[in-house]
Formats: sequence, structure tokens, C-alpha cells
Amino acid sequence: MTTPCIITVAITGSLPTKANNPAVPITVAEQVESTQAAFEAGASLVHAHVRNDDGTPTSDPDRFGRLLEGIRKHCPGMIVQFSTGGRSGAGEERGGMIPLKPDMASLATGSCNFPTRVYENSPQLVDWLADRMRTHGVKPEVEAFDLSMIFKAVEMAQDGRIAGRLHVQFVMGVKNAMPVDRDVFAFYVRTLERLAPDATWTGAGVGRHQDTLQRWALDHGGHLRTGLEDNVRLDRHTLAPSNAALVERAAALCAEYGRHPASAAEARALLSLPATA
Repeated sequence: MTTPCIITVAITGSLPTKANNPAVPITVAEQVESTQAAFEAGASLVHAHVRNDDGTPTSDPDRFGRLLEGIRKHCPGMIVQFSTGGRSGAGEERGGMIPLKPDMASLATGSCNFPTRVYENSPQLVDWLADRMRTHGVKPEVEAFDLSMIFKAVEMAQDGRIAGRLHVQFVMGVKNAMPVDRDVFAFYVRTLERLAPDATWTGAGVGRHQDTLQRWALDHGGHLRTGLEDNVRLDRHTLAPSNAALVERAAALCAEYGRHPASAAEARALLSLPATA
């Protein structure tokens, strides 16, 4: 039997605005509604940032809490993953929502260049975020923007700073970070399989590369990510009408590779997360 594909939907992010695409959900209510539609279209994991009502990024735990409550009410069993990324806060502020106990939280295990700044993740901050996740039973998704972050994640899993099986997301296509290169992607997969044979992984392509990474991930037996955070357009000229529309495209792509979108229960089993009632 083929492995079901976990479709992650990154609903909002901290950069796309309604000026880029009116479909980008900003308020908590909009995010819950968009997530529910994506869930019904086949997404089993939601990656979430939160914004203030004026659209500016924030790490406000109250907004994360209301989002978590809404998703759990309207999307039974869906895996909720909160972002601890650097655009929404500084230092330990980035992990202020971890005690809310989402299923997962993102964890970048090193620093790299972004389009206009350094995405800084000091060793001390990485260890602090990982400790908070371990303390509160939150599974990290390692966001690997280059090869060193994969090796660091494996080291952290081996010495106990990351509990349980690793889950890694290979992020490609961010300007000034790792470009989209098929040989590099294949090397990432082989390296993770060699160092952590029981690990799971997702491919995430930014912008026009979203479809490319989805195809590579499906071809290599991994999981995929889609959503308006990564790509507000279906192509160079057409705006994506919703997160659900992007999930529908991803689900259709799964069928091309003889795979089906994982249900919430299947995704939880694949990621070694507790089942829901």
C-alpha cells in the first residue's frame, strides 16, 4: 500500500497581505473559516501564524489561543502547528504560545539569510524553544533552510533535546537561502534517511516553486505543503482564490502519483501524534 500524503496548509504567514491577495485570512475568524475549508478539501495539518486586525504580524498568545479553539471546534482531529518564526516576535517571545499545547510547533535549528534580513536563530534560542516544546508535549517540525539544520536536528534528537521521531520540512526557494535544486533536494532526502531512518519529512517550495516541491516530495515518498503563506498566486497572473483551492490542487496532484491525502487520523499516526477522541 502506498503511504498517504499529509497535506500541510500554511494559511496566512507573516508577509502576504490582502493587497497581495484579498483571499489571505487575517483575523482569527477568517483564519478559522479558511482552515475549515482547507480541512474539508483534504488538508490534515495547518501551519499558523497570527496577525493583529490591521494585518501586522504578532506573537500574541491570546490570538493563538482563540485560533486553536476555533480550529479544534470546526476541524475535528486536524493537526495544529504554530509558527515560532522570527517575523512575529523577538527572542523568547516567539515561543509564548507553546504552553497552549498545540500538536506541533515549527523549530528552525539554525540561522540563514532571508530576502532582506538575517533569519536569526541562536543556539541558545533554539535550545530554549526545543525545551519548551518538550516540556509541554509539543512535537517540533524542524524547518530546514539548509543542510546544517538537518544535521543539527539529528544531533538534538540523539541527545534528547528533541523528543520522539524527527519530522523535518525541507524549505526551498526563499531568496538568499537554499534555491530550488533537484539534486540538492534528493541529497537532503538521502541524508535524512541515512542519519534518522525513522524520520518523516515534508517538502515546501516558496512562490512559483510550490508545485515543483510538491511533485518532488510525492515522487520521493514524502509529504507536501501548500497555502497562501507560500504562494498567493496560482501562476504568474492568476491569484489563488483561497487556501482550499490550493489544497484541492495538491490533492489532485497526489492522485497523479497514486497516493491519497492523509485523513487527520492517518496523519496523526504517521507523525506519532496522539489520536483524538
